Amino acid sequence: MTMRIMKIDSIQTKGKNRAKKEAIVAELSTKIQKAKSIVFTNYQGLTHVQLEHLKKALKKADAELVVAKNTLLKLALDQTQNDSEFEGPTATIFSYSDPIMPLKALAKTIKELKLPIIKFGFFENKNISADEITKLASLPPREVLIAQFVGTLKSPLYGLHRALNWNIQKLVLTLYAIQQNKF
Repeated sequence: MTMRIMKIDSIQTKGKNRAKKEAIVAELSTKIQKAKSIVFTNYQGLTHVQLEHLKKALKKADAELVVAKNTLLKLALDQTQNDSEFEGPTATIFSYSDPIMPLKALAKTIKELKLPIIKFGFFENKNISADEITKLASLPPREVLIAQFVGTLKSPLYGLHRALNWNIQKLVLTLYAIQQNKF
């Protein structure tokens, strides 16, 4: 009789674990749908304090660091990723508003600690490599890029203005010099 109770308890536990895993996969799926960029990293070697520091830095950039089992991540992605990409422990960074700012926070942490190691990511629904993620992290902030773009657009107009204005200025300066010599 005791053996039978133990078997029933283990069956109920398996059902609870499955429900728990399904809830985790559902939560990961909603995060994936909501995220503008996703980065997968190997966080092995980071201490708990370092991991919490990274989480806080990412939270300021409206991003989130989630550690989940690789099998659950693959189920949530609903894709058949290469298993080598999901080797080792995986931490996932979901960025919700600005896709670049969390990458900058991650790059800063990597520069300081030489960890975590970037595996790959998704940016605008495209699979990107670790090198591409590093390049994106080195981009200037959005506001600076917009200012540079506007400056580039205005540059030909200012050049034309100076070119057209120079002849008039030259005439005025010549007339002023003549006036100074006569008096």
